[in-house]
Amino acid sequence: MVSISSPARAVWRLFPIVILAVLVPAAHALEPPAVAEPDAATAADADRAALEAALAADATAAVEDVAVAADSPLMPQMSLIFDSAAAWFSDRDNLQAGGHDPTRSGFNLQQLELHLESNVDPFLSMQANIVWGKDGVELEEAFAQSTALPGNLQLRAGKFLNPFGRLNPTHPHAWHFVDAPFALTKMLGPDGSRGLGTELAWLAPLPWFLEVRAAASHPDPDTGRSFVAPGGKLVRSPADLVWTANIRQFFALSDDWSLYWGLSTQQGTGPNAATDSTQLYGTDLYVRWRPVANPDRLAISLQAEALIRQRQWLGQQLSDWAGYAQLVAELNPRWEIGVREEQGSGVQDDPLDPLWTGHRQKYSAQVTYFPSHFARLRLQGSVDVPAWRAEPIFAGMLALETVIGAHGAHSY
Repeated sequence: MVSISSPARAVWRLFPIVILAVLVPAAHALEPPAVAEPDAATAADADRAALEAALAADATAAVEDVAVAADSPLMPQMSLIFDSAAAWFSDRDNLQAGGHDPTRSGFNLQQLELHLESNVDPFLSMQANIVWGKDGVELEEAFAQSTALPGNLQLRAGKFLNPFGRLNPTHPHAWHFVDAPFALTKMLGPDGSRGLGTELAWLAPLPWFLEVRAAASHPDPDTGRSFVAPGGKLVRSPADLVWTANIRQFFALSDDWSLYWGLSTQQGTGPNAATDSTQLYGTDLYVRWRPVANPDRLAISLQAEALIRQRQWLGQQLSDWAGYAQLVAELNPRWEIGVREEQGSGVQDDPLDPLWTGHRQKYSAQVTYFPSHFARLRLQGSVDVPAWRAEPIFAGMLALETVIGAHGAHSY
């Protein structure tokens, strides 16, 4: 039998205590930590956060879908253009004849225009302008236009503004004055010369820009004023249509100077197609000086149009003329100023303007502020001097224009 000494016996007796001292803390360390039960508020916050994250993801996906749809070739470019004016006239019979002109003292809705345009396919594009005005809703333009004809040709068909002069093919948001010159409303009509028809354009292969356009359109009392009596007329042959021809040229004289010059004519029958006829002739000039080194983008432009009209109407030989000239200075991207002079003759016993029996002249001045590229505020004053009136007509206008959406660039 083996005997154990007293010191060894003491160590042997302490061995179980040492083992327990080591194992008990280790066992506690190996136990999983206690998990506190979540209260109701914490659970609700977690659910709310998850819901908000899901909604945000859905909203982001929706915005991306809209952006993709907007860039789709199937989605046309769209814009809304709003024009309104507060006006004052010294005479209630103020001779304002334009379809977009302010015509009364007080507030005037000039137009709310919805513009749409898009490519149809590789061969055609399409544009439309729907206008809400003082006379209701009107389809102002809607046409298809070729994009791939050979020989520098382009064909257009539908309802469009005829290519006569410089201002007639444009819309009010491209004008430098609140109202239209009376030369255009007198000769072409309150809404300009336009109608259902077709047009062929040819770009000449020359070192400078030269384009020739020819159009045929259906006559209408409001949009073919010099060719149709207020009651209208029937089209019995191609001669009863309104035929328009225009040639325009552009010359870059230098880096700072440019010149645009156009010639136009319109031909057609009068109220009685068998005996009546009308001939319109016009010329237009646009000269622009824009020094490329100017840091404020200063530009000064001179624009002028003159029209002559000859009519054989109801046994009468009638001849009159009208025109305007305007000088506009774009001082910087925010400010513009301009002046305009208008002149026109009258004739006795004119079926269209029986009261316009003498000479008429009108002078206008405007100051325009552009808060941005999509808005403008224009203050304009004018004095109108018709020879058949005892007193001149004074007018003041404050016009606001705003634009939203995508709108194509205007021609030069």
